[in-house]
Amino acid sequence: MRDDRHQQRQQRLKEQVDARIAAATQTRGILMVFTGNGKGKTTAAFGTALRAVGHNKKAAVVQFIKGEWPNGERNLLSQHGVEFQVMATGFTWETQNRATDTAACLAVWQHARRMLADATLDLVLLDEITYMVSMNYLPLAELEQALRERPAHQSVILTGRGCHRVLIEMADTVTEMRPVKHAFDAGIQAQQGIDW
Repeated sequence: MRDDRHQQRQQRLKEQVDARIAAATQTRGILMVFTGNGKGKTTAAFGTALRAVGHNKKAAVVQFIKGEWPNGERNLLSQHGVEFQVMATGFTWETQNRATDTAACLAVWQHARRMLADATLDLVLLDEITYMVSMNYLPLAELEQALRERPAHQSVILTGRGCHRVLIEMADTVTEMRPVKHAFDAGIQAQQGIDW
């Protein structure tokens, strides 16, 4: 009796999943946002980039805010032809200079714009870009326009806390990371190979 109920539930589930698969008829690039206060936004984005490269897709990365410390994702993905452009100023609370941070953002943004217009790229990852918009280093309208005008097949990932509602509305997929517990809060140092 139990097996019969289980099989009936699984059959109903299969029918629902099959119906959703049949209804998904569009083929185009998607805009993904990984936001929220929890850890894992960049990690999730790089997992997607790794998956794309593993399927012989062409990907490129722009990292806003990041510093010049060793980067495991870059070490691996650059070996597979993934272009990286890094703002390399470090965190804004370290630099504490709005003018130089804005200039650095706009300089690396030119690489991002080029990538977003490049039809040979299947995936563009704009890591920590939400901060550039929320801190008014990068005009929202400029980012919005570049996203709308990108090649139709190109997927894009935006990461960072506090993603602007306009970008959330534009996105096809939005994931919000929520902090439940973090080792750093218990006094455990960030670790190479785990945290960066």
